[in-house]
Amino acid sequence: MKKTANTRHNKGQGGGRYAAFAILVLILLALGGYYFFSSPRKAALPPDPTKVEKTVQPSVPVHRDIPLSNKIEPVKPLPTEYPAEPVVRPQQIAPNVIGKTDGGGKLAIIIDDMGTNVSEARALAEIGVPLTFSIIPGLRSYREVAAYSATKGIETMIHIPMQSKGWPARRLESNGLLVSMSADDISERLKGFIRDIPNAAGANNHMGSEFTEHADKMKNVLVELKDKKMFFVDSVTSPQTVGQKVAQELGVRNARRNIFLDNEQNSSYILGQLDQAVRLARKNGAAIAICHPHSMTIKTLAGALPGLEKQGIKFVPASELVR
Repeated sequence: MKKTANTRHNKGQGGGRYAAFAILVLILLALGGYYFFSSPRKAALPPDPTKVEKTVQPSVPVHRDIPLSNKIEPVKPLPTEYPAEPVVRPQQIAPNVIGKTDGGGKLAIIIDDMGTNVSEARALAEIGVPLTFSIIPGLRSYREVAAYSATKGIETMIHIPMQSKGWPARRLESNGLLVSMSADDISERLKGFIRDIPNAAGANNHMGSEFTEHADKMKNVLVELKDKKMFFVDSVTSPQTVGQKVAQELGVRNARRNIFLDNEQNSSYILGQLDQAVRLARKNGAAIAICHPHSMTIKTLAGALPGLEKQGIKFVPASELVR
């Protein structure tokens, strides 16, 4: 009986130790929870700049049904020259027939758009063949070009600015003639042009694909030219021009352009057009060609005209081919 009592006493002591241990663990857990939830948290540190990853931008979806190149319009350079009037082909233009010559022919070359600077006039004069300068009144050096031409014996014309079909989108000089102008306004403007270029022997139209189709407006112009005994050359910037027809009705000496030499600015094209003008001159006895004082045109003419003169082509002022 004594042994049994000791055993129970030992078991009682062991159970008490386990209970005390459990209570201690619970106390430690309670203290830890209190410390964790009640202690202030440290502020977040700024990110290390050396470890910051680059932000990847989301890709922009591209519509594959439309090529990218079709979405971007190229920037177009501003034009440095006036846009050309619609080209009227030689076969649409009646020839200036004056009778065949001995294997040669007469060729008048009118240089339009003169008056920007005198250096162009000098370079053309140095070619050494008769040319006709058609001067736009109001250009920067038009008076100087007219005076230079007079000292060199170069025939001059008034290059009358007239409304085109593309106006107002197509540029026209501020002194240009419009179909909306009255007869008195047109007459006064023509008288001013004649005063500004007093040595001009005649005139032709600058642009004018719209204006030259109106007989009443052309009559206002041609009456003033007739009063000063000046001739008119129709530049034929429209197949429906009535300029030469009205001039004939009024008794104004007249002719019409056969070939534009330099609608394209490359030497091969200009030489090809010049060859057509020479063929017409030889076939019909005479032809009138029009070009402009572009550097490529001047260079090409300087290289070609003296040789053509040696081949029997006679270069003449425009006044020699009007009738």
